[in-house]
Amino acid sequence: MKQILLAIIVLFSLISCNKSDEIIEKEIIKPAVKKIEFGFKYSDFNVIQDTIKKGDTFGTLLEEQNIGEREIYDIVAKVKDTFDVRAIRINKPFTMLRSKNKKNDLQVFIYQPDALNYYVVDLRDTAIVVYKKTKPITIKRRTIGGVLKESLSETLGNAKIEGALASKISKIYAYSIDFMKLKKGDRFAITFTERFINDTVYDGVEELEASFFEYKGKIIYAFPFAQNPDSDKIEYYDEDGKTLKNFFLKSPIKFSRISSRFSTSRFHPVQHRWKAHKGTDYAAPRGTPITTTAGGVVEQSGFTAGNGNFVKVKHNGTYSTQYLHMSKILVRRGQRVSQGQVIGLVGSTGLATGPHVCYRFWKNGKQVDALRLKLPSGEPMSGRNKDRYIKTITPLKFELDSVANL
Repeated sequence: MKQILLAIIVLFSLISCNKSDEIIEKEIIKPAVKKIEFGFKYSDFNVIQDTIKKGDTFGTLLEEQNIGEREIYDIVAKVKDTFDVRAIRINKPFTMLRSKNKKNDLQVFIYQPDALNYYVVDLRDTAIVVYKKTKPITIKRRTIGGVLKESLSETLGNAKIEGALASKISKIYAYSIDFMKLKKGDRFAITFTERFINDTVYDGVEELEASFFEYKGKIIYAFPFAQNPDSDKIEYYDEDGKTLKNFFLKSPIKFSRISSRFSTSRFHPVQHRWKAHKGTDYAAPRGTPITTTAGGVVEQSGFTAGNGNFVKVKHNGTYSTQYLHMSKILVRRGQRVSQGQVIGLVGSTGLATGPHVCYRFWKNGKQVDALRLKLPSGEPMSGRNKDRYIKTITPLKFELDSVANL
């Protein structure tokens, strides 16, 4: 009986040991994480990471690693064609990789002038190796949209998007939207791409793919498009292929002729004296429609003895235009006008000898010759590109509309 009992105890012990062994075998032991950066495994070195301080130079940093003056001189001479050691700047990061033996020799020096690029000076061999590298960039796409609850800048800031996107959007819509007048509750949607260094470090906005903003009850889209596929020239167009870059018309009158040009000294036909003529005269029959050459707001509208009936339009913070000697004014002060809109009719009021319009142009508050000025212009969509354009923007527009629940 004792022998049977002993056998049971031994068997139970063996079973218990086997179960214990089984549990141990199933344990997962994770290997220690070995950090790799700049192409080097940090576990192979003693690592120093710091930033350039005031008074630091490449030479003084190497001196602190027990490298002699002569050797530093030789190192600088060998790396100068790739790495200008005089260009290191305060607060920029650097890394030193030192040997793990008793000598603790400096083996690699790494300097980062910015978040994207870095220089490596490899001292492990007598033939010093120096090179510049760029960290890998990942492009990620994002679409945001909905209803504005604050300004555009604040909305983008709350979405952790750099301010450069707001600036880019403002330029694209410069002639279409006054972003100071966007209201809370206006709908918007933006599709854009962002850069990430090493797939994790945010490096800003890459490009705008599509957008729309609700402005004064109207949805205004913007899509980038190159009419010439082989060209880098990008313009922005709305959903119908109309350019957003509200360019100036060459003339405020169709089928007219220039009767007098901009001049610093011209004999005035009415006053009979030499004086500056700061405009361009377009002769045309009385009653010919006069159109504003770009969209904007009527800044002045009225009559003076010299100008006769006139209209002045402010287009933005840079440009304004004025139209003189009208027989009839068709707009009022404070009225918003669009490019090509008829604002008056040709006449000969004021100091004029015959029917014409004197077209005057201001840039940054100074009157200039409109015919000599390089003005912002937009290339209209050609018919052969329209189908390709619509095909390109259709999925982008659907995505914008979906995120903003249009």
